[in-house]
Amino acid sequence: MSQFRLAFFLSIIRICQCVLMTNMTDMRNFLKSYNTHAANANNEAVTIAWNYYTNITKENQAKMTESDLDMANFTKVWAAKANQFDWKRSDLNATEKRQFEKITQLGFSSVNDTAKIELKSNLEAELTGIYSTGKVCLTEFGKGCLELEPGLTDMMANSRNPNELLAAWKGWRDQTGKKMRTKYTEFVNVMNEMIKFSGFNDTGEYWRSWYEASTFESDVKKLYNELLPLYEQLHAYVRHKLKNKYGTALFPDTGHIPAHLLGNMWSQSWSNIYDLLTPYPNAISVDITQKMKDKGYNVTHMYRVAEEFFTSIGLDKMPTSFWNKSMLEKPANRDVVCHASAWDFYDGEDVRIKQCTSVTADQFLTVHHEMGHLIYFLAYAIQPVIFRRGGNPGFHEGMADIVSLSFQTPEHMHAIGLLDSIPNDKESDINFLMQMALEKIAFLPFGYLIDQWRWSVFRRETTPNNYNANWWDLRCGYQGISPPVQRTEQDFDPGAKYHIPGNTPYIRYFVSFVVQFQWHKALCDEIGYKGQLHRCDIYKNKTAGAKLRNMLALGSSKQWQDAMQVMTGGRNMSALPIIQYFTPLIDWLKEQNKEENIGWSAQCPSNIPSPDQTNNQARLSVSTETVCLIIVTLTNFLLMSM
Repeated sequence: MSQFRLAFFLSIIRICQCVLMTNMTDMRNFLKSYNTHAANANNEAVTIAWNYYTNITKENQAKMTESDLDMANFTKVWAAKANQFDWKRSDLNATEKRQFEKITQLGFSSVNDTAKIELKSNLEAELTGIYSTGKVCLTEFGKGCLELEPGLTDMMANSRNPNELLAAWKGWRDQTGKKMRTKYTEFVNVMNEMIKFSGFNDTGEYWRSWYEASTFESDVKKLYNELLPLYEQLHAYVRHKLKNKYGTALFPDTGHIPAHLLGNMWSQSWSNIYDLLTPYPNAISVDITQKMKDKGYNVTHMYRVAEEFFTSIGLDKMPTSFWNKSMLEKPANRDVVCHASAWDFYDGEDVRIKQCTSVTADQFLTVHHEMGHLIYFLAYAIQPVIFRRGGNPGFHEGMADIVSLSFQTPEHMHAIGLLDSIPNDKESDINFLMQMALEKIAFLPFGYLIDQWRWSVFRRETTPNNYNANWWDLRCGYQGISPPVQRTEQDFDPGAKYHIPGNTPYIRYFVSFVVQFQWHKALCDEIGYKGQLHRCDIYKNKTAGAKLRNMLALGSSKQWQDAMQVMTGGRNMSALPIIQYFTPLIDWLKEQNKEENIGWSAQCPSNIPSPDQTNNQARLSVSTETVCLIIVTLTNFLLMSM
């Protein structure tokens, strides 16, 4: 539909709205018609987006921009049609009125300026393109040029050379965030301009509205403060262990941990350095990567095992189209967005995963996570299209993660043949809880702060002049980590995390890390489990699956508080289950940390090395290794000559 015809059509509808239609049959027929057309429109839009994210080309980017314009027009036209009806004062039931309410919420589509819609779409694609094609050349360490997946990710996980880790850490930020700073500023401005046409002050306010709770911002702050003591104990223990490994010279006296030493490009999960932190090295630890390889696991088998978990509790198997159409491994001949994601094509069957999967324990967990999203898609496919989403954005992530709380137990690892025996001693139990804490507790401040920064940007409290300074104020203050090399406003470190250029709201992950423990406890209570919460496994229990499906099938047809009540019997988010889950570990950590200073300075340290200093350190490290190699070679030569 041309812009002239669209404007004319909307003008006619506005004139007609002076007399609203009240016929109930017409309203219900409208909802049916919308559902059919919305399914087709969403299917087409998602297909075009899929084609771009699995094959990054200028041609596919142009098609995605055109598709965004088409969807904006679709949203406006059908919202205008819906507003011809006097649905608010009608005798429609609550679910039908909720459909009308959601259809008339335009979001970014409310703007009539095609150029702005096109600019937003192009900027998002360009920012994602910068991120997805970033490569870091580490020739001084004999590594060549590496992409994020799997090269840099594996290096951050497995290297214990601090200079090598620093080069990867800094290099990734140079090749991604630093290149998108100007575009991101423009992106923020255009989004804020567009969303005001929907009556919101800024984009952050719009995103928070999805939670349908006026107190949402204060609610998540309260949860964060309740969980902070858990994180502080874990942080103190990890800092002590890393000082033992790397020496105190790398650590500032402010109590912060240098960000490149935590086994992850963003320090959001610390599970990759478990080998440095193991509480009881002689007790059993669940490390399944080698076991997977010994058993001949390949990528497809990883997905089959994940599928079997869900079918064992009575949830859906993957449709044939999943196996035929998903991108489960990185193609060799084209650029793709490797960041793992789940896709719903809105036909009730076509669901896919896009992931550059490799055979590791971490990736195995991600496989279960992404398939959890697909299970949610299939469960709420019975709903009208407008309700095919999670109760709130955090619910979708919570569902994707809830399986991990059963999947990672020693009981489950033993059941699927990846652990020879089930340990029951206290030392092995603490080892297991430490592994879980490095994934779940370590993430909490990171999950909270990302959108603290972004909401501040949208409110213009943080400006382009202090993007990076405010980013590190939050990371130093909330996470207790510090940059390993000086950062300036020439850098744009937020952009080195996919969800910033990808424009994915992040507070959903913090919410999900809270609600998944609530749901896990509710399911374990449902099946009559009496042991410690962290050892509960719902595998093969269809009673648990039925309870879970009852919540999932609601989609967003009701407010999330109603869905929460279906699952837990209560209507609020609570930190108590996660605290209960980790209580044995926290008690243990308090004993270990008796001689440690708990916490860190709210400000970043002032004595961070400059890039020149770190480059000299790296050269010195390489030179030392080279000298050692020469000495060994000469020694061997002399011995052979004797």
